[in-house]
Amino acid sequence: MDAQLRLRLQHIESRLRQLLPPDLYAMVWLDPSSEHLEAVFQHLRTLQRILYDYIPRPVSQDMPAVVSTHYTWREATLMFTDLAGFTPLMEASAQYGTAGAVDLLTLLNSYFAAMIEIISKAGGQLLEFTGDALLVEFPALADHVDVMHAIRAGLRMQREMETRFSRIETARGVYYSLGMRVGVHRGRFLAAHIGTPYRREYVLLGLAVQHTKKAEGAGQVGRVCLTPALYDLAQAYVVGEKQRTGHWLVRDQFSDTELGTFELVARTRGRRLSSGMLLDRSTAGILSEVEDQVSQIEPLAAYVPDAILRLVISSTQDRYIPPQFVVPTIMFVNLIGIPQSAELTAEGEEEELINRFSRLFALINAAAEARGGVVKKVTYHLYGSDMMILFGVPVSYANDAQRAASAALAICALVKDEGPLEIGNHAVTIACQVGLASGPVLPQKLGSLGDGASLMCWGTR
Repeated sequence: MDAQLRLRLQHIESRLRQLLPPDLYAMVWLDPSSEHLEAVFQHLRTLQRILYDYIPRPVSQDMPAVVSTHYTWREATLMFTDLAGFTPLMEASAQYGTAGAVDLLTLLNSYFAAMIEIISKAGGQLLEFTGDALLVEFPALADHVDVMHAIRAGLRMQREMETRFSRIETARGVYYSLGMRVGVHRGRFLAAHIGTPYRREYVLLGLAVQHTKKAEGAGQVGRVCLTPALYDLAQAYVVGEKQRTGHWLVRDQFSDTELGTFELVARTRGRRLSSGMLLDRSTAGILSEVEDQVSQIEPLAAYVPDAILRLVISSTQDRYIPPQFVVPTIMFVNLIGIPQSAELTAEGEEEELINRFSRLFALINAAAEARGGVVKKVTYHLYGSDMMILFGVPVSYANDAQRAASAALAICALVKDEGPLEIGNHAVTIACQVGLASGPVLPQKLGSLGDGASLMCWGTR
């Protein structure tokens, strides 16, 4: 490699080292031949595809500049799902060590693959995995057609659950039954990117998200539960049974032909990031492609916790993490005040709300990482936003529990120091609730399923 090309490699070295496994980094740095650079190119192309599947489609299709505040009001039909009967299956599997972990992972991948296929065929897009739960968005369509797409998808999912997962026989001859609750609501919510260029997160704020979560909680296994507002939109097409909570359970009165297996939806897939092609296999040409790939991957990588990113990078070639049960300490931080305030914002006040959430997320992430923790994601609670923080996964220390307790105290202190949020002529108090627990979980990366992949930890919350 001539001096000019070596200088170009040195220029991106500090960025490249974050995206390569140690052996590949050392190999290309010591001998930056075209052969080794091509190995780097192939690794980065695979990593880009994995990260593209890891983050929600709305993020990957419209990637904002990582240094800017980015938010938008959206209207759509949202769906929450949650498994029932998973805890006894999880606890039983944990008794059999690695063999139980393999069985459980096989079942979970089968379940998620089946559900995501139904969602995709109905025009929905997966926003996140939350343990054994899913959050799905059906983008708004004319005449509220998205409402029926979501309801029909929910009914198909419940039929699939009855057919494939209502009676599960394990390798040890024990039978278990899995059921699913489905809640659906349509409304307006604030979608925002929060955090720093080092660590970003995509969140939904507003009562529409909480209404959807409440519908799932009020639902019944095998049924699709609608909020009162959604049933008003759907009652011309479905029959429901009103519950004491005011929610409605849809009666599945469709024939197989009427329900079908998919919806005719004109889906705009949006801009997919180029995965790179080697048209010029000279050393200079390959290096140019590597430089482009680094610039494309960095924004995606910001949405993945650093410890998990390192795990993904190290397993890029085989895309496999051996399943095993571990016993970490898990923390949930329920942030109260900010998520509910989206409805209070006057025009132009959204940026203040998002900046405050972004600041708190960055500080909480820093407090956790400084003590060896991993802020896995921001998820959704009936009364706010939960932050799931792991201690002992994927990196463990002898004193993970003490590290978690220290982080919990630090997080409570920094939230307490936050002044009220002045929004819509209201002074909103910001507070948090923190819970800690330890027990067996199965940390595992879901394979690429078309609409998403993630490293999750399944256990009892």
